[in-house]
Amino acid sequence: MNHKPLLDYVNKYIDLTKEEEAILISKVVLRSYLKDQYISQQGDICKSVNFIIAGCTKTFYMDLEGQEHIVMFSIEDWWTSDLGSFITQTPADFNVQCINSTQLIQFTYDNLEALYKEIPKLERLFRKIVERAFAASQKRIIRNFSLTAKQRYQIFKTSHPEIDQRVPQYMIASYLGVTKEFLSKIKSQIIQNQ
Repeated sequence: MNHKPLLDYVNKYIDLTKEEEAILISKVVLRSYLKDQYISQQGDICKSVNFIIAGCTKTFYMDLEGQEHIVMFSIEDWWTSDLGSFITQTPADFNVQCINSTQLIQFTYDNLEALYKEIPKLERLFRKIVERAFAASQKRIIRNFSLTAKQRYQIFKTSHPEIDQRVPQYMIASYLGVTKEFLSKIKSQIIQNQ
């Protein structure tokens, strides 16, 4: 694994000098996780914010009946963590689990705070990342309240075709808030209407 994907991502938004890149690299950890391994777990304090180099993760809440409620998928060049827990350093509401073998670059809370001091423009970058995550979350809430499951699936499929192809259908059904059988019906309707 190397740091190039992260540096390419960061340099799309802010310009880092070679010296700043070296500081950034010195404050991160490269990690590999196996399929089904947890990056963070509900109830534990989320220790890192993670940039995905390779692989796919799901962020989900497990209710008292053991039902999984997926709120997000993350793939290459995306970020994953229980952001609320990471920012507040309080117990996580969500689990982050690898759907397949995943390679990450991790920022611990303390190292990220140190980076903000050493490279102030990184704070602006991470503010933008959090703002985009918040806006996406707000849109998702509105869609869940106002659109049918079929409409939500069509938006998901159009917006994230690469995830639709990589993630098991029962997980997509959980993300949409429907059963896998209902998702199959939706997909059949879409095929019939084409």
